[in-house]
Amino acid sequence: MNHGFFKVAAAVPHVTVADCRENAGHIIKQIKEAAYDGVQLIAFPELSLTSYTCGDLFGQRLLLEDAEQEMKRILDETSFSDILCVAGMPVAMGDKMYNCAVVFQSGHVLGVVPKTFLPNYKEFYEKRWFTSASDVCEDNIVLCGESVPFGSHLLFHSGNAVVGVELCEDLWVPIPPSSVHALHGADIIVNLSASNEVIGKHNYLLSLIRQQSARCMSAYIYASAGFGESTTDQVFAGNAVIAENGTILADSGRFSFEPRMAVTEIDLERLLTERRVTGSFSEGRNIYFAEYRKIPFLYPAREDIKLTREIHPLPFVPSLSGELNDRCEEILQIQISGLAKRLLHTRAQTAVIGISGGLDSTLALLVCVKAFDKLALPRERIIGITMPGFGTTDRTYYNALGLMHSLGVEVREISIRESCEQHFEDIGHDVQVHDITYENSQARERTQILMDVANQTGGLVIGTGDLSELALGWATYNGDHMSMYGVNSGIPKTLVRYLVEWIADNGLEKESREILLDVVNTPISPELIPADEKGNICQKTEDIVGPYELHDFFLYYMVRYGFRPAKIYYLANAAFEGRYPLATIKKWMVVFYRRFFNQQFKRSCLPDGPKVGSVSLSPRGDWRMPSDASSAMWIKECESLPE
Repeated sequence: MNHGFFKVAAAVPHVTVADCRENAGHIIKQIKEAAYDGVQLIAFPELSLTSYTCGDLFGQRLLLEDAEQEMKRILDETSFSDILCVAGMPVAMGDKMYNCAVVFQSGHVLGVVPKTFLPNYKEFYEKRWFTSASDVCEDNIVLCGESVPFGSHLLFHSGNAVVGVELCEDLWVPIPPSSVHALHGADIIVNLSASNEVIGKHNYLLSLIRQQSARCMSAYIYASAGFGESTTDQVFAGNAVIAENGTILADSGRFSFEPRMAVTEIDLERLLTERRVTGSFSEGRNIYFAEYRKIPFLYPAREDIKLTREIHPLPFVPSLSGELNDRCEEILQIQISGLAKRLLHTRAQTAVIGISGGLDSTLALLVCVKAFDKLALPRERIIGITMPGFGTTDRTYYNALGLMHSLGVEVREISIRESCEQHFEDIGHDVQVHDITYENSQARERTQILMDVANQTGGLVIGTGDLSELALGWATYNGDHMSMYGVNSGIPKTLVRYLVEWIADNGLEKESREILLDVVNTPISPELIPADEKGNICQKTEDIVGPYELHDFFLYYMVRYGFRPAKIYYLANAAFEGRYPLATIKKWMVVFYRRFFNQQFKRSCLPDGPKVGSVSLSPRGDWRMPSDASSAMWIKECESLPE
């Protein structure tokens, strides 16, 4: 299974001005190379068969006839392959000439799309030679001996992909043709271009490509003229760019003297999911209604597509350092703003928070501190309580105390050992039996202390649990599961770690830096089971439920895109290749689905908390699921996955 991936290429061939035979040879060569690499769709630049810079030579009959003859040669020499191809050439019809994209496959032209918006300003003079698609009166044109569909409202579709085409300037207008193409079903947009280079233009172009692919919730394949075009007045650097829903997946680079291609895989399933869950996407179809002709093409089947696009193993964490810095700042501000509003609304006198010395409570305390600072409230009104129990280690205990002292909050220490032992005696539980009763009693005792102190001081209990724990149900019901406002409820564990480290590295709390970095490096544990003989943590969460980086990966693709287990497994194998064996990924995927379904009842009664990213499990907004839904179908597919 290829799981909805469609392999595409944007090609920049070498061109010779007005030498159609030479140019056709380069196009044929790149088509063959792409076919050999398993590419299913390839796009070439605008007027690539003649070159874009022919000028008044476009009025020469010989050039036009030779272009058609060489297009026939391309068809003949690539007929062996089912790759869908789009190349640019001038096409004459009666007394008009059009700047066109020719779509062909397996030796036959499927359709011809003329350019709609012709630039005729500054260095551009296209109206001197060409006519706009808006002036087309015929539905068909004869090209290479075949009568084929002709017009700007053509969509090329198979069972799994719908392709729309626009040319260069079409992208730069307020409402590009591709916007209307997308509203009528196109999920892949091809743009044949010949945009010249001037200072600053490239970055603007990339922003246009990103934004248009995002607005259209589509793939955008952009192929622009490069080396070999005339440099009489302009320079063409050759851009091959492929984007998907706002993200650049592949970019060939510019100013190369050699032919090149940008190649990657488009996730058509992902695009379809985005459109289905965004109800407003298709509403503009009636406003921008157009009569489209849908032309079938043979879906180029490939038995196996090996992914070349990067599958980031930490989808909640930006991969670029600059993005990570901006993202961490933004997340922190969202948390701070959410808590500040709740404090003001409730007129809370204090914020009460349990501090364990672990990642989640550390981040929650930092958010509290920043919210109080922003509200100009004294930090002493934050009551941090460390509640050592049977499994508390010296490392987390001293980190908890040191952190609270360094941040200037009120520090309280309340041991839960005696109260839990009394409780065990009351219910007849052997204190030496370290079962779920033993563990959960400690969590509920801590929550009772926090709630009661909040009542004493007119305060709010600030929840520390994160999104990953909510997904897995790794929280004691009516214990650490409960609070009065959960500031971390929208943040997965993998991102919590980066946030705490970012705060430490960026000097936001200089006095706490060393403690924060040690917290980041402390094994994740609820510390409900006594430490080993050396005083080290012996109950490590990831040994029990599995690596959080795997669970966050599963969570992201299940909730964000609705992918089935088989596809998530396929992506995980690519993302974690060399780090986790297939059997390990499969094992923890089964655990994830079983826990995700079985623990929904905890998410159905979550405290309020701010949504931070595109994935949230709030029952009031993003995730409505019956608590008794069956996981059988998902588990069955997980168990059938090959190792």
